[in-house]
Amino acid sequence: MSRILVVDDEPYLADLVATALRYEGFETATAGTGAAAVAQAGAFRPDLIVLDVMLPDVSGTEVCRRIRTEGSEVPVVFLTARDATEDKIGGLAAGGDDYVTKPFSLEELIARIRAVLRRTNPPRTGRLTFADLVVDEQAYEVWRGGRRIELTPTEFKLLRFLAANAGRLVSKRQILDHVWEYDFGGNDGVVQTYISYLRRKVDSCGPPLIHTVPRVGYVLRLPREDD
Repeated sequence: MSRILVVDDEPYLADLVATALRYEGFETATAGTGAAAVAQAGAFRPDLIVLDVMLPDVSGTEVCRRIRTEGSEVPVVFLTARDATEDKIGGLAAGGDDYVTKPFSLEELIARIRAVLRRTNPPRTGRLTFADLVVDEQAYEVWRGGRRIELTPTEFKLLRFLAANAGRLVSKRQILDHVWEYDFGGNDGVVQTYISYLRRKVDSCGPPLIHTVPRVGYVLRLPREDD
């Protein structure tokens, strides 16, 4: 699940873009000023930033320069009403990866974001590992501590999603959207049922890795002393 930071001084627009991205399966955060954007870039650690050029304190291009100066290579998609060629060149020269002019369609923006993420993310190895757990996406196999675990297709998809987001809390709704996809017509009780199936198979092979955060969701992590 890629993290997207949306920076715009118009709260309605920032919330609109963030909501559309969450619907597409991204994790999002927002900021309304350049200073907040720089702070969020360090705290939220986004995989991509959607960055308005015209901000109330400093320009988006200056925000991009500051982030780059701090050593971050996070890709940036600029949003701006200024569509002159020199403006686009300036944004790209400041370290931006793409440039979308206002007004824009959400569909185009999301397509641009996905394209930038494909270009900038390293190729996947086809294998997810966490502690002694291995999820082999190519062979469709799961191993823990050298022992192969037999899973159903749905159990495999669920574990793969948890492993891809190891250490991050994922909600039941996010799991439904990514494992059962949007056309699933049931309720989130099915998530709890399949989590219990996984625990019987995966957590029986070693210290528990699948943890519940009451009323919120689940996280794949190592056990702590307070568990």
